[in-house]
Amino acid sequence: MADEARVLWSPPADAWDGPIGAVRARLEARHGSPLATYGALHTASLADLGAFWRDVAAVCGLEGDLGSVDLVGAMPSARFFPEGRLNYSAEARARFVDPAEIVEVRDDGEVRTLRASSFWAEVDRVASWLVAHGVGVGDRVAAILPNRLEAAIALHATATVGAVWTCCSPDFGPRAIVDRFRQVEPTILVCVTSSLWQGRQLDRRAVVEEVLESLPSVTTVVLCDGEPPATEVPVVAFDALEANDPVAPVVVGFNDPLWILYSSGTTGIPKAIVQAHGGIVLEHKKVLALNSGIGEGSRFFWFTTTGWMMWNYLMGGLLVGSTIVLYDGAPQHPDPGRLWRLVDEVRITYFGVSAPYLRACEVAGVRPRDEATLDSLRVVASTGAPLTAAGFRWVYEHVPGNVQLVSGSGGTDVCTAFLGSSPVSPTLEGRISAPALGVDAAAFDDEGREVIGVMGELVIRQPLPSMPVAFWGDDDGERLRAAYFDRYPGIWRHGDWVTFFDDRSAIIHGRSDATLNRGGVRMGTAEFYRVAEGVDGVVEALVVDTSSLDTPGELIVFVHAGDVDGLDDRLRATLRRELSPRHVPDRIVPVPAIPKTLNGKKLEVPVRRLFLGEPLGAVATADAVQHYDALEAIAAVAAAWRRERGLEGSTQSA
Repeated sequence: MADEARVLWSPPADAWDGPIGAVRARLEARHGSPLATYGALHTASLADLGAFWRDVAAVCGLEGDLGSVDLVGAMPSARFFPEGRLNYSAEARARFVDPAEIVEVRDDGEVRTLRASSFWAEVDRVASWLVAHGVGVGDRVAAILPNRLEAAIALHATATVGAVWTCCSPDFGPRAIVDRFRQVEPTILVCVTSSLWQGRQLDRRAVVEEVLESLPSVTTVVLCDGEPPATEVPVVAFDALEANDPVAPVVVGFNDPLWILYSSGTTGIPKAIVQAHGGIVLEHKKVLALNSGIGEGSRFFWFTTTGWMMWNYLMGGLLVGSTIVLYDGAPQHPDPGRLWRLVDEVRITYFGVSAPYLRACEVAGVRPRDEATLDSLRVVASTGAPLTAAGFRWVYEHVPGNVQLVSGSGGTDVCTAFLGSSPVSPTLEGRISAPALGVDAAAFDDEGREVIGVMGELVIRQPLPSMPVAFWGDDDGERLRAAYFDRYPGIWRHGDWVTFFDDRSAIIHGRSDATLNRGGVRMGTAEFYRVAEGVDGVVEALVVDTSSLDTPGELIVFVHAGDVDGLDDRLRATLRRELSPRHVPDRIVPVPAIPKTLNGKKLEVPVRRLFLGEPLGAVATADAVQHYDALEAIAAVAAAWRRERGLEGSTQSA
């Protein structure tokens, strides 16, 4: 692959002004030599990780204390600043001040705004109520909430008292929610029983009632919207929570739990990923202030639900003093141009969406320059799936002004981007511009050797503060080690295919596992099968998500079924109810059996390779497969699917 890419945007002359320049000055003073390029700065950031993260704290402002020890241990048990003491919400309070605000926009056009001072008054009210109800350090507060002000308030109230936050989006089905929350045994559930979607209020009361039946740990339900659920658990309205004594943010350890996010459930019940106060504070200050140029005066937006780590990432805007914009609704309602018009309506400067959304706009014939002036816009950012070179060109053809396009890649596991850009990095067609500061990213071959210019496994060779401090309930760390460190001992394997070039720009080729990614919601196939194979008539199923192959992609489910009468309708209805509307398959294809390895594992990766264009003989041999005839039938479906898209004769990267 040629190490050439067209430059689509170049940094302005004053690009080094601001936090990234201040960090450069500190590194130059320590290293005794100039750092003229971002590449040189990035290399210097890796030379002494403890010193670098202290530089981030000094430049971006830290209210807490990092202690005298920088880093102890090595991955997977590495710990930054073990003597450190701070509080996530206290750090945000020091930066998020008037005139900054939180803006909430619903897809029915309703707008609510809270200036920083009013927001913190609401946080204090809820935090005081939590303390009065016995919630303190280490207790879990769970939420089923849309991307609205109440979610941001409840998160910060939870963090203020030192409790642990965890959240699902209201469009999750009851099974998906219970599989997550039952692991962590929350005492408080903050929820809605009515959720807005495409201009309609959806009744989610039955979902909440089913969840509560499976969560005996919940002692109180806080209801933000909708009718009270039928439950014996006391229910109190969010607006009726009464403040008691004032609550100051509780200072906790740098590595004490802040929130719990969840893996996609590829190999079973979703892993409950614990991230810490200090790690998230430093990482989000760094990635937003230094790599993204977000700070005071910025108006930061990312389209996300509360079930995606990008919501937590968006909350990081408060740590750098930015206004943040929340959107509660469908991105293409009432039409695909809606979010572009939102830029003008609330004067967004940093506009974050997904690559599939940009592709959907392209397919729909949306021209952003015809939807709005976009004169406030400084950055368009894309994640959630690889952005193609054609996607880069579409943005620069249809978005006016000298706008920086940023493509990034990271993950729920670290709640940040490993790879992205910076204010001083050019935008290259089809490329992610650079690794983030402090991120020692590389591509490894199967033998654990670094490769440049060819595709390999994305790995991280040195620890990051926001890496999980644990999986909840994984007391001996066995599951955490198996998740990231089994392939290359002591090295984080992320599960993406990546190509790095000599200039450290990169291309992500997609997941190296079988994770489903539907509208930004990552879900593993095991979680999908638990629902699909519970439907009457379904014997077994195998699912393929073509989103990273063809955007917007299809969800194709191969089904070995007994009773097929009405099966399609039953399967779709169950998946919609139990998981989400995003996980309703586009095609349901009957097969005589599900092909498996000889030891009984479904051939998910080989089937995906068929959709990538590889021939049947290259992905599996008859003597190594149970039900090879079924694999032949699937190969025929994949070939027809590729012909429909004009992809025959070509092979795509995995």
